[in-house]
Amino acid sequence: MKLQDLDVIITAPPAPGWGGRYWILVKLTTDTGVTGWGECYAASVGPEAMTHVIRDVFERHMADENPENIELMFRRTYSSGFTQRPDLTVMGAFSGLEIACWDILGKDRDRPVHALIGGRMNDRIRAYTYLYPLPHHSMSEFWASPEMAAESAARLVEQGYTAVKFDPAGPYTMRGGHMPAMRDISTSAAFCKAIREAVGDSADLLFGTHGQFTTAGAIRLAQAIEPYAPLWFEEPVPPDNVNEMTKVASATKIPIATGERLTTKAEFAPVLRSGAASILQPALGRSGGIWETKKIATLAEVYNAQIAPHLYAGPIEWAANIQLAASIPNILMAESIETPFHSDLIKGTIQVEEGFISLPTAAGLGIEVDEALARAHPFTGADLHLNMQETPCSYVGPNSFAGGAPPLDE
Repeated sequence: MKLQDLDVIITAPPAPGWGGRYWILVKLTTDTGVTGWGECYAASVGPEAMTHVIRDVFERHMADENPENIELMFRRTYSSGFTQRPDLTVMGAFSGLEIACWDILGKDRDRPVHALIGGRMNDRIRAYTYLYPLPHHSMSEFWASPEMAAESAARLVEQGYTAVKFDPAGPYTMRGGHMPAMRDISTSAAFCKAIREAVGDSADLLFGTHGQFTTAGAIRLAQAIEPYAPLWFEEPVPPDNVNEMTKVASATKIPIATGERLTTKAEFAPVLRSGAASILQPALGRSGGIWETKKIATLAEVYNAQIAPHLYAGPIEWAANIQLAASIPNILMAESIETPFHSDLIKGTIQVEEGFISLPTAAGLGIEVDEALARAHPFTGADLHLNMQETPCSYVGPNSFAGGAPPLDE
């Protein structure tokens, strides 16, 4: 069996676009007619350019290769161009292709992927989700309203969720770390207070940020929200500044989580060695794929750290996350996004039920992809999956973070 054909589909979720502006789906087919699906996460170049990168990686390092040879294809890609170091875009391309290889191998052997990477460790996976506006909420007001956030959190707890994530601390900008405005610190504390009062001890609070603070600013913010016992403080400083993240970890009682913007064990290992974070959040469509992230999870075991796979993408990456989570002992929880489009794209083959994800039993990733639906929603914009804000943090007016997909200026 050899890898023969590649198809790349760029699909855009309908408004409001939870999961990003587009998803990069890859479909591989072998010379024996077995197809596999993967997803490349959040490229740092536009989707048209990324399509060329994906095709180049496939044709150069994977075409006509047996899909079993994951390690060989990874080393070819990782070492290409005399690099042998993490390359976010190239490894993002490989990650989606690698996921598709596992889908092929599982289907060829009529086994779920987790059975091929160590077997089933966990029968079901604890899920968490961002707080999103309820139907009667104002979209523009929701992101700055502790009361609306608390109402959304209570509704999710009623559905069975035991952890909710929110990000009221202001924008992430291209300028790197900034000192949070006092208004943003107060708003963050108000969100934590309102949500904690709404859910009590029925759910963990996951405080999300995106590397937007200076070390001193992150510590100030952590001190303000500590009384509400969040389970984690996510990516408090820029993700490549491990030493400064370690200082934040040493200055707060809140566990630090990081990893959505990191790729391969080479970038996760320093986080573990330094004690910068005790919760790792790899995005499998970027971190190197299923096998490489299994290695990251094994490294985390040595440091008594846990894994919480990140998801701000489509349901194929989610399916890969679940297969990995099923096979590792140190899974904490997995991010989920529940929208009709997410569910319809995989024909409802994975669901969150009472706050947990039951393992799919079908072969491969355990999903059935609605290819026609994916093709019926092409991305026609010019923006990236996510954009950094150019304007700096405001110390006069309000700041907000619109759920990861702020409206485009049109």
